Amino acid sequence: MPAERIAPSPFAIDFDGIELRGERVGEGPPIVLLHGVTATRRYVVHGSNALPRRGYTQISYDARGHGESGPAPPERGYGYQELAVDLGRVLESEAPGSAVLCGHSMGCHTIATYALERPERAAGVILIGPVQLGLPAPDEVLEAWDRLAGGLERAGVDGFMEAYEADLAVEGPWRETVIRITRERLERHRHPLAVARALREVPRSVPFDGMAELGHLEAPALVVASHDEADPQHPYPVAEAWAEAIPGSRLISEEPGKPPLAWQGGKLAREIASFCKRPAVAERLEG
Repeated sequence: MPAERIAPSPFAIDFDGIELRGERVGEGPPIVLLHGVTATRRYVVHGSNALPRRGYTQISYDARGHGESGPAPPERGYGYQELAVDLGRVLESEAPGSAVLCGHSMGCHTIATYALERPERAAGVILIGPVQLGLPAPDEVLEAWDRLAGGLERAGVDGFMEAYEADLAVEGPWRETVIRITRERLERHRHPLAVARALREVPRSVPFDGMAELGHLEAPALVVASHDEADPQHPYPVAEAWAEAIPGSRLISEEPGKPPLAWQGGKLAREIASFCKRPAVAERLEG
């Protein structure tokens, strides 16, 4: 693909007092990328252009309150039903037919919510680092998220990182990398207090009603897991449970001891492209 076609084309979508900002790269069948809480659109394939170079349109956007997107108004919030509405608006504007939906953590749960309600819009789903089991989070988990929110509200990025490092259950060579990446992505937000609000509200939202509901996902599915020594916030057994619950899904991960696949933008993008070549996915994209 010529270099000029790799340059991103920004877009903005305004509705109900919310502005979503994102970008398109490339030409071809659409793949929509959704990031996790506290991240931005950069942190799904981490700047890789492998998807547009393979003939796909890569569409990514900052979730409400994150990155360059505006915060939710006071009367609205950051639950998965609301995040799924945002995804629907992006699809209406940027990918009016079917699209492959690819999301990490919060983005993964948003896709599950959306695809269960609008199965005809998902040509395929790539679910990276799931955390939820379709049940309310335990109090100790919510308290940990509240500590992060409180640190961000009290002292900005430094306050968040103080709380984050105190609770971080990663040791050895991965710890410094995790801390560095986390600080880098926290520094990319225009509305840090909106991120703090999302830190309180997203974990209190339930994207679907129990694991049995995942059995109703109709789209071809790829579940991407991470091993727990580097990424305990996205437990490997949860990804296994999602892959078991979703009919016909496939589970992939990095080799033990290697960097999480979710951190390897180029390699992850190539896995996404391979998934999109599967006949069941390609047919739904073309339809």
